[in-house]
Parts: sequence; C-alpha cells; structure tokens
Amino acid sequence: MNERYLSVDQVAEVLGTTVRFPRRLIEERRITYVKVGRHVRIPESAVREYIAVNTVQPRRRGAVLRGVAA
Repeated sequence: MNERYLSVDQVAEVLGTTVRFPRRLIEERRITYVKVGRHVRIPESAVREYIAVNTVQPRRRGAVLRGVAA
C-alpha cells in the first residue's frame, strides 16, 4: 500500500483549478475518492487516471472528420 492520498486542495493545485472543480468531481462521482472520517482524500493514481481519460489528442493534418453532416 504505497499509494499517496491527496486533499481536495492538493488535487486542485495539480489540476490547476479552483477547489470547486475537484469537489464537483467528487459530488458527481467522476473520480475515485476515500472518506477518512470527515475528510475526503483522492488517490494520486485516480488523479493520473482522470487526466489520462480526459486528455484529448490533436488531430492529424488532413484527417477526415466522421459523423459530420455536410
């Protein structure tokens, strides 16, 4: 069990957002979290996974868009 658990403030700093954003992720259950008494902690791996899942890759030049109505 070598996992590091971050506070909401620390997650906001990592993501470069206000504290409100990670709190919303928790409320909507869009990120894994752990309740420690009345405190909420987010595993560092969950933050990495959230970033990976929500990373948008750039399009290649000349790529054809699918599903776009002409």
